[in-house]
Amino acid sequence: MGDPKGFMEHGRALPDSRSIPVRLRDWQEVYEPFDDAELQIQASRCMDCGIPFCNNGCPLGNLIPDWNDLVYRNNWRRAIESLHATNNFPEFTGRLCPAPCESACVLGINEDPVTIKQVEVEIIERAWEEGWVQPLIAEVKTGKSVAVIGSGPAGLAAAQQLTRAGHEVTVYERADRIGGLLRYGIPEFKMEKRFLDRRLDQMREEGTIFKTGIEVGVDINAVELSDEYDAVVLAIGATKWRDLLIPGRELSGIYQAMEYLTPANHVAEGDFDSHPFSASGKNVVIIGGGDTGADCLGTAHRHGAASVLQFEIMPEPPEIRDSSTPWPTWPLMLRSSAAHKEGGERVFSISTKQFVGNEGNVTGLETILVEQFYEDGRLTFEEVPGSEQEYKADLVCLALGFTGPQEEGIVSAMEIETDQRGNVKRDDNWMSSVDGVFVAGDAGRGQSLIVWAIAEGRSCAASVDQWLQGKSMLPKPVTPFTQQLR
Repeated sequence: MGDPKGFMEHGRALPDSRSIPVRLRDWQEVYEPFDDAELQIQASRCMDCGIPFCNNGCPLGNLIPDWNDLVYRNNWRRAIESLHATNNFPEFTGRLCPAPCESACVLGINEDPVTIKQVEVEIIERAWEEGWVQPLIAEVKTGKSVAVIGSGPAGLAAAQQLTRAGHEVTVYERADRIGGLLRYGIPEFKMEKRFLDRRLDQMREEGTIFKTGIEVGVDINAVELSDEYDAVVLAIGATKWRDLLIPGRELSGIYQAMEYLTPANHVAEGDFDSHPFSASGKNVVIIGGGDTGADCLGTAHRHGAASVLQFEIMPEPPEIRDSSTPWPTWPLMLRSSAAHKEGGERVFSISTKQFVGNEGNVTGLETILVEQFYEDGRLTFEEVPGSEQEYKADLVCLALGFTGPQEEGIVSAMEIETDQRGNVKRDDNWMSSVDGVFVAGDAGRGQSLIVWAIAEGRSCAASVDQWLQGKSMLPKPVTPFTQQLR
């Protein structure tokens, strides 16, 4: 701890946001640059707390107190070395992770926690600017080959680790560009894709091979591909979206969140001149109160929607940590993203009964308020009589989460076993029911956080390396068993 009084003398601070009228006119990131001197002050708030619960709160086991202290002491070069020791892609997590480490920060017991996430992203951006992020070329090639199916954060983390271990790694992606949901699910204003592209350039220079526009199990034979490589890593994500099968679902104008977000990212990439079903001038309703719903919200704002409502079936959380989720657990509390501050209205404890329309197009939703309660330990909802209401809607986005990986394609083609939740089964060494086929990320865990995906990709890579070589020097932050305890 560089400054023993830092947490007593300084409050939590974050970078300013660009003004709302300005940022709604473009797709650039929301936040202004953060002054280095102010960042060092924020790093000084990290206490010598004895047991750094933030390390445990982070699935990657990031050495947070170490790099906070190094930033405070102006030793940025060692800070990025410490950060990269546990995290392949801090520029992604520093922008997209909800920061469970901050919820576990000891200072957060009775004060605002350390701005861990901001320090993280500033370290990696400084490293890129200084030219400290260079390709790490394996000194010895193993002669082994690995296919990684899927190029989201889990697949990329596994690929980079295995390439650096000396294996020949080929990443297969069914979309036209590498990145998975990082590319087409995350809006440009949340993470500009130039940050993804520069990391992919590093990986190419390290030797990772990328092949796009290929869906394994559909475009090429999955079994033959498995025979071609010494090992296969499934990092196909949990892309099977949850639907809302109520009357009127067949009406036009109702889209899954990814059906709405993906074209917006294609527009940002220059592939389309305009969004095929823009929210411009429309009354938009987003069903689902999570991060994906907020991404739809920010996108609709930038399209120039006439109005935006975001529905959430759960009751409105408290403004501060609820007593049911004491420190250092992930707190139940109201969370507002930058998109929420740009406009729109959130409606809690509401359920959609049916969609209504005219001439085949959606024109509104019939809703009712609900009350939450538990019955035999299970969460249920009871409708509130007399609370029925109809809302106008020209465009509806369903942001209801994902139920697991797609069974069509490689999972069914290779007859890989799934569990009762539809996730791909795996043992303590990350291997599926098929010998030599490993599983990482949401495909085995279920829909989760980006930081978990990277942690699983790194751990899976270590198991693959061990299986191929008989030993591995790659770090293994989590196992399929210990991850269930968090």
